[in-house]
Amino acid sequence: MTYVIALPCVDVKDRACVDECPVDCIYEGERSLYIHPDECVDCGACEPVCPVEAIYCEDDLPEQWAGYYRANVDFFEEIGSPGGAARTGVLLSTTRWSRRCPRRPDQSTLAGLQCRHDRCWVRCKRVQQCGGTDHCLCRGL
Repeated sequence: MTYVIALPCVDVKDRACVDECPVDCIYEGERSLYIHPDECVDCGACEPVCPVEAIYCEDDLPEQWAGYYRANVDFFEEIGSPGGAARTGVLLSTTRWSRRCPRRPDQSTLAGLQCRHDRCWVRCKRVQQCGGTDHCLCRGL
């Protein structure tokens, strides 16, 4: 069993989890962070420090984000096992997921706008439930 980083991290990449990981198994991709499934020791240290609640134990991954387990595995099938994130920079991936996932708006377009949960897009902890109006930046993503 491993931990998985899901949608709330996409185009955010806060990195608090990277600093907390005792085995250096959280790598930075172009658009998201990824936990190497073979290097993760399932300690769970990363989960509580994630400010956008993007990290889940594989068995607890919400159904609507189930595909993120496969996205994490595919990312490392392509690049292999670099042997520790500290030795790498941003790793580029050509996985189908990274090309398909919609981009979040530029942060400058978010200034002054808030979702109905009184949090900006990045801090909305209910991305999957926001529903949405024209004022809700996290609708449907």
